[in-house]
Amino acid sequence: MVNPLRSLAAAALTLFFAAPAARAQSPEEAYYKGKMVRLVVGYGPGGGYDTYARLIAPALAKALGASVVVENQPGAGGLTALDRMYRAEPDGLQIMIINGTPSALAQLVGQQGVRYDLAKMSHLGIVSDAPRVWTVGPGAPFKTPAEALKLGRPVIWSAGGPLDGLGDGAAMACEALKMNCKVLLGYPGSNEAALAVTKGEADSIYQSDISAQNYTRSGGTRVFSVLGRARSKLFPDVPTIFEQLPLDEEAQWWIDYRAKAETLGRILVAPPGLPAARLAYLQVAVKRGLSDPALIAEGAKMQYPIDYGGAEDARKAMIDVVANLSDERKARIKAVVLKE
Repeated sequence: MVNPLRSLAAAALTLFFAAPAARAQSPEEAYYKGKMVRLVVGYGPGGGYDTYARLIAPALAKALGASVVVENQPGAGGLTALDRMYRAEPDGLQIMIINGTPSALAQLVGQQGVRYDLAKMSHLGIVSDAPRVWTVGPGAPFKTPAEALKLGRPVIWSAGGPLDGLGDGAAMACEALKMNCKVLLGYPGSNEAALAVTKGEADSIYQSDISAQNYTRSGGTRVFSVLGRARSKLFPDVPTIFEQLPLDEEAQWWIDYRAKAETLGRILVAPPGLPAARLAYLQVAVKRGLSDPALIAEGAKMQYPIDYGGAEDARKAMIDVVANLSDERKARIKAVVLKE
């Protein structure tokens, strides 16, 4: 017969000797414990990127064993903060959520002021990527893409700058559809550009389905086309441009290229040159944090979906968008988005 007291004593000894191993921390865990990590957003408070940053910050803090504080650094559509991050100390205590698509395109066309190289950044993972949609205001003079092509005047799109995601997306869509367009630049941010559509200052806006839902809920705008091959999960009844119009090979290339650029989505990066062990720890922590079921459920509830993609996926997508293009294609993209 087994002596219950002896069994309890053995169990206690096992826990005692196992406890130090369980409590042991790796050098990277010890490094982050009790420290503050800055999560930089290159836009002002209240926008989609700011919302995402504040949504994921607690999960990242839990995964890192550190506090995570969101810091807004608006300017030049996020590029000013990205340049600053590129030159920052590679200590692992500052990371950034960026709009990977216009950031990559700005580098591709050699936009003035761009001093970063996304290939050299420390890639941590993809937070989400969202399909782009064609949204119009309540008083738009057309109800379908086919009607827009026959409008008889330029279709006016609102945007902040030529490479802010709104401007370059509109320019590429117009190039693909051979549509007479005018991209109206100068709006301070995506919120103001969307408001311009609701007020009738512009006919259209090229935006993510996530951003579009904020305005369609109030009836201020309407999504009538998804500018990609797959329908939006948020607007499942809205057809794709491929379903609505016959597209030749060149048109398909432009739509597919811009959709591929969107796979960069909302990505997390850190400065170049992070020590290998610290970068690996950050990448694992980001994966753990963004895979947290509670975070995913909260994002779904807010209709800000979390769709984690690995750091290597982000790096490969960036190479496809920026590097794997002929010189002729690069020159054509630059001419279309910068009107050169």
